[in-house]
Amino acid sequence: MQLQERDKAVIWHPFTPLKQAPVPLPIVRGDGLYLIDEQGRRYMDAISSWWVNLHGHAHPYIARKLYEQAMTLEQVIFAGFTHLPAIELAERLLPLLPGSFSKIFYSDNGSTSTEVAIKMALQYWWNRSLHSDPPADASPSLKRTTILAFNNSYHGDTFGAMSVSDRSVFTMAFHDKLFDVLFIDTPSADNIVSLQQIIADKGQNIAAFIYEPLVQGAGGMKMYDVRLLDQLIAAAKQQAIICIADEVMTGFGRTGQLFASQHGQQQPDIICLSKGLTGGTMALGVTAAAQFIVDAFVSDNALKTFFHGHSFTANPLACAAALASLDLLQQETCRRNIDQLVTFNANFAQRLRTLQPGLPIKNVRHLGTILAFEITQGEDNYLNNLAATITARAMQKGLYIRPLGNTVYTMPPYCITLQELEWMADTIIEIIQDIKTPPVVPMA
Repeated sequence: MQLQERDKAVIWHPFTPLKQAPVPLPIVRGDGLYLIDEQGRRYMDAISSWWVNLHGHAHPYIARKLYEQAMTLEQVIFAGFTHLPAIELAERLLPLLPGSFSKIFYSDNGSTSTEVAIKMALQYWWNRSLHSDPPADASPSLKRTTILAFNNSYHGDTFGAMSVSDRSVFTMAFHDKLFDVLFIDTPSADNIVSLQQIIADKGQNIAAFIYEPLVQGAGGMKMYDVRLLDQLIAAAKQQAIICIADEVMTGFGRTGQLFASQHGQQQPDIICLSKGLTGGTMALGVTAAAQFIVDAFVSDNALKTFFHGHSFTANPLACAAALASLDLLQQETCRRNIDQLVTFNANFAQRLRTLQPGLPIKNVRHLGTILAFEITQGEDNYLNNLAATITARAMQKGLYIRPLGNTVYTMPPYCITLQELEWMADTIIEIIQDIKTPPVVPMA
């Protein structure tokens, strides 16, 4: 029996309708930039397998470090125990992070890293409201419970993460179960003053402000100005609002800087990491907190404990993979590859804008290693079925891209060469040249 038939009998795939779904392609091997199927066909992974793969598939250095760790310690409960990979990873990450952070809290993935951050921020205010000794009488004047977030945001699939995400197709079935959030638009020259006023007016009730810095990923790779984000963060900090940067997607070089927050002057109080953290090899989440947040949990009152954890918290294999990925990321070769990709995207974006009068595209944009644009066919949303058509055509040519509705984007691993980048760009242009915008039918 072929892998596709076996899969269909037993597997439920993410973000995939169960009826009339495309048959999943069995991948049997990865080789650097490429995914290889049962017949030996190779596909350039131009989106880093959901933005996680930094250095290429089956990287021998990461594989060797994983093997060495697996032969030493594969897993241990992290409540009451510790181990060297977790300690070393925290010691290496903290000095690299944008801002001043004092402790790392480990979890399993991007959703849980943001879930931890939300709970941490809310409990910070709850802890501050408690009297120093039990019983747990709380001071209403100190309790803040409102979360501020952006429209069009996406922070994950767990319930807290869904609550602070835009009400969209991802959350529609659960709207009545999500907690209320104060949503605002991303900042622009036209609305920045009004956004600052909202924060000033409601700040005393806002516990935290969570945001994807500079790029809203699953919402359609929407990008906004770092200078305006700085102004919003500054306004939030004037109101003592905890600022949470969700860098699950933007971290580890994706925006050209090691972290997107480094483009600005204002830094977060909590930062969430995953995806590229392990180079795409293992599932791991990180939530880093500033000292003032940690201090609110240091108490003789056991009720102030952060009662949160996961069975695979700080899994030694995942920590070893993250350490190996950091080793590669900090090599000069990787830095040059990122710079080359940043330069190429600027040139590719300009090429697309030059061709735009003859192509069905709009809103060409780029930041660091990310490039995106929309196809001018159908509505601008995730359910635009143009995505399946583009993916299928690209796969026929040996290119793997997965548009977000009609938003086409690229975010390849850093090992991609200039020649491969040029082939990727030429192939994408060929695909969109074949897309014909349907004629406008006049109304009767």
